[in-house]
Amino acid sequence: LYQMTHIGRWFINEMKELVEFEEELLKYRWNDLPHEKLAKAKEWGFSDKYLAVLFNIREREVRQRRITIGKYGRFDVVPVSGIENAAYYYSTYVGEDKVPVSSKKKVMILGGGPNRIGQGIEFDYTCVHAAFALRDEGYESIMVNCNPETVSTDYDTSNKLYFEPLTVEDVLTIYEKERPEGVIVQFGGQTPLNIAEELKDNGVNVLGTSPESIRFAEDRERFREKVISLDIPQPESSTARSLEEAVEIANRIDYPLMVRPSFVLGGRGMKIIYDELTLRRYAKEAIQVSPEYPMLIDRFLENAIETEVDALSDGNKTFVAAIMEHIELAGVHSGDSACVIPPRTIKEEHLETIEKYTHQIAKELKVVGLINIQYAICDNKVYIWTFFL
Repeated sequence: LYQMTHIGRWFINEMKELVEFEEELLKYRWNDLPHEKLAKAKEWGFSDKYLAVLFNIREREVRQRRITIGKYGRFDVVPVSGIENAAYYYSTYVGEDKVPVSSKKKVMILGGGPNRIGQGIEFDYTCVHAAFALRDEGYESIMVNCNPETVSTDYDTSNKLYFEPLTVEDVLTIYEKERPEGVIVQFGGQTPLNIAEELKDNGVNVLGTSPESIRFAEDRERFREKVISLDIPQPESSTARSLEEAVEIANRIDYPLMVRPSFVLGGRGMKIIYDELTLRRYAKEAIQVSPEYPMLIDRFLENAIETEVDALSDGNKTFVAAIMEHIELAGVHSGDSACVIPPRTIKEEHLETIEKYTHQIAKELKVVGLINIQYAICDNKVYIWTFFL
C-alpha cells in the first residue's frame, strides 16, 4: 500500500489497527459487546454515529450506553504559541478534563465547519459578530467550530473556543458541560441547521427560529402548500423521490426546469434542465434521487429579474434590511452573480409587493432571527423563488 500511495507508513499502520479493531467489534452483537470494547472504541475515535451504523442501531442507544459505563467526552487545552491560558479546547475520551466552567451566563454559537459551495466565509463572519455582540451584552460566548482557516477559530474571537466537528455527539458533550442558556444555530449555514431538531430532542435550548419552523421551511412540499394558502405566486413545482417520478413531473410541468437536491443551502447542486436526457443524467449521477434524498423540481422562469431580501424578525414584526436586484437574470447562483442596492430597475409596486410577502412569510413561519427570500419578477408579476432561514 505504501508503494502504491506513498502515504507514510506510520499512518498506514494506524489505519490498519483501526480496521482490525472494527473487524473485532463486528464479531459481537450490540447487546453482547463488552464494556471495555465500547470504551476502547471511544478512546480510539469511533463516533457514536459510526458505531450506530456498524451495529444497525440508533445513535441515541450508543450515547446512553457509553454514559452508563461512564465514558464521557473530556476536554484538554490546545497550546497557542506565545499565548498563556488561551481558551482553546479539544475533546478526548482519554485522561482527565482540564477545562474549567464558569458560573457566568453564556450562549453557544455553532459555526459552519469546512467552507464549501453554498456555505462560505460569510457564515463565519456572522458567527464572529454574534460572538462580539454576546460579549457586549455581558454573556460568555462559546464558539464551536472545526475550520482552522476561519476567524471564528481564532483564540481571541470568543470567550471560549471548542475546536470540534458540528455533530450531535460533540455539541451535546459541550452543552452538557457548559450548561449555556441556549445555542444559536442559524449563523453557521446548513450544517448546524441540519442537527437543530435532534439537538432539541436531546434537551438543547435552540435560540431563535424553532427547529420545527426550520424543518417546515426545508420541507418544500409543505412550504409550497403554505405559500399557496398565503396567496403568494410561485412557479409550478413538485418533489420527486425517484427517477421515474422526476420524469413524470417534468413532462407535466414542462421544460425548462430548475432542479436541485432538498435540504441544502444557497442553491448548492442547482441546475437548469432543458430536456429529459439531461434530467435523467442529473437525477442518477449528480444527486442520486431517492425517497431519503428527494429532488426539488420547479418550472424555470425564463428572462426573469431576480431580487433577494434579507430581513430580521422577532416572530411578529419583521424589518426588511435590504432588497437587492441581481444583475444577471434569474437562475444564476447568488454567489456567482452581482447585485445592486437599492434596486435600480424594479417598479415601486413590485418592491411594495416583495416587502408585503416577506412580512407574511416571516410571521406565518414564526421566524425569530434572520430570513433570506429570493423573488423572481416575470411578466410583470412577483414570484417567490427560494427561501432560507
